[in-house]
Amino acid sequence: MSTLSPFRIVLLTLGIISHAAAQSPNLGRPVAPEELAAWDISIGPDGAGLPPGSGTPLQGEAVYVAKCLACHGEKGAGKPNDALAGGRGTLAGDQAPVKTVGSFWPYATTLFDYVRRAMPLNESKTLSNDEVYAVVAYVLRLNGIIEENETIDARTLPKVRMPNADGFILFERGR
Repeated sequence: MSTLSPFRIVLLTLGIISHAAAQSPNLGRPVAPEELAAWDISIGPDGAGLPPGSGTPLQGEAVYVAKCLACHGEKGAGKPNDALAGGRGTLAGDQAPVKTVGSFWPYATTLFDYVRRAMPLNESKTLSNDEVYAVVAYVLRLNGIIEENETIDARTLPKVRMPNADGFILFERGR
């Protein structure tokens, strides 16, 4: 009976691995630019990338009742999922912080980005741009950030000043 040296075992293993790599299943393909564009929907704090459309808190209330109420409760109070309204003034101090859109989020454009990308939870990316603007306007109104008669769109949303806009420390990479 012959035994293989550790060196021969390593060589044999490398040979098997390289043979397996050469026989790969060739899965995947390059992504076409139009396919990538459908997923490239990020919105920056300055509003870059916001699509056309608009909405008011009143229009947003109808969308909210139809598509958000079951998860976020009456007027954004929460249960079974996160509260969207309230919590102002709870981030500092001894009490437990209540992180909501009105108490924690630094940019209104982030709310648009998140709602458009991830809501409703069981049907993400199904809201029209007008529905997203409207529900964002409604949630901002619930938090007392905008007035009842305001219209939110690509021009006005980046100008919305959030209560916690100065509550984050900027981190610059590479320093």
